[in-house]
Amino acid sequence: MKVQRFEWAGAAATAAAVRSWSAEAAPPVEVDSIGGLVREGGDAALLALTRRYDVTDGEIEAIRVDPADAQAALAALEPPLLEALETAAANIRTVAEAQLGIERTVELPQGHTVRLREVPVGAAGIYAPGGRAAYPSSVLMTALSAQAAGVGRIALATPPGPDGRVRPTTLAAAALCGIEEIYAMGGAQAIFALAFGTETIEPVDVIAGPGNPWVIEAKRAVYGTVGIDSLAGPSELMVIAGHDTEPEWVAFDLCAQAEHGDGALLVAAVELHVLDAVAEATAALAAERPGVSGAAPLALVHVPDSADAVDLCNAFAPEHVEIFEEDASLLAERITTAGCVFAGRWGATAFGDYAAGSNHVLPTGGAGRFTGPLGPAAFRRRISTVEIDKAAAAALAPSVEEIARAEGFPVHAESAMIRK
Repeated sequence: MKVQRFEWAGAAATAAAVRSWSAEAAPPVEVDSIGGLVREGGDAALLALTRRYDVTDGEIEAIRVDPADAQAALAALEPPLLEALETAAANIRTVAEAQLGIERTVELPQGHTVRLREVPVGAAGIYAPGGRAAYPSSVLMTALSAQAAGVGRIALATPPGPDGRVRPTTLAAAALCGIEEIYAMGGAQAIFALAFGTETIEPVDVIAGPGNPWVIEAKRAVYGTVGIDSLAGPSELMVIAGHDTEPEWVAFDLCAQAEHGDGALLVAAVELHVLDAVAEATAALAAERPGVSGAAPLALVHVPDSADAVDLCNAFAPEHVEIFEEDASLLAERITTAGCVFAGRWGATAFGDYAAGSNHVLPTGGAGRFTGPLGPAAFRRRISTVEIDKAAAAALAPSVEEIARAEGFPVHAESAMIRK
């Protein structure tokens, strides 16, 4: 794990410096050529790309996975894992359903009404990372949010392992959610296939889920053809560490996120000895655990006071933030850009990654400034129904006429005034 100390230069400047340094090691990513292959070659191109990037020790003959394989994987789960997945699913579903919008009818002074309602999109594509590791948790996070939204068709894309098969735990999670449309495909090619369709795959309306830089860039490329949830990339964690912080606890939390790869890690503290203790504990822990990325960037910032740490967090907009302070709940109320806030030392990010009920598909790279966690809203769209009777039309028409003529649209004015 590479470590860098940053001098305090104000919240915005320090956040920008940390963000720039953390991104230095990111590889260049180009996905347009992959998109072209998928659009032109369809299923054959998908299979060729999957064999090139994912299936290295086996064979794959078809992208579509038999739903019976998912049911078999669910039946084969060890009881403790099945119980854990069921607990996580119940919590995620409860939180997702609590986010559904309420239909409202607004009555306006002129006598007309505007009814506001939400409807689900017709089809959703959900992406769960895979390949050499399995992420059943990402299946739960995406599928249950789409189901809570009321989506009728949900298509899961996840990379096969080197042997050409999707990981059993991923299939089991899909079966637990009742997902039967499963495709063994990953990376940018999966996103393009969901967006544009192939001979086998019908295109979807929205694509959601986390992924590597190629997945992120592909989602960026297809936005406009389909909707996307956010650009959820490599995992990030910021820790606001108080004077009585347990350095080993913070080290475990930082190393846990570094298991995902080389996402940005940041610790802010008022006391220098706290930063020193955290850095020492993290280095020792990372050295003992081969699954922790050695290239993960850990930034250490000495802040003047805890209020500055909050300002730094809001400027940095991390995916996750943990607050190891006595007044954690009060500080949490002031944080406005983090994807998910864990208030208090007991709330490790790992709980949110799996079973707390909050969604782990969160904005990264500073996107928390304008978007938030995945939820049912990503799979729903608002519709307004306007009902205007004769009296309301007469009352509104003069206002419409004035504005329309001011904008140079006289027929708009006539269209309203003819109803007066």
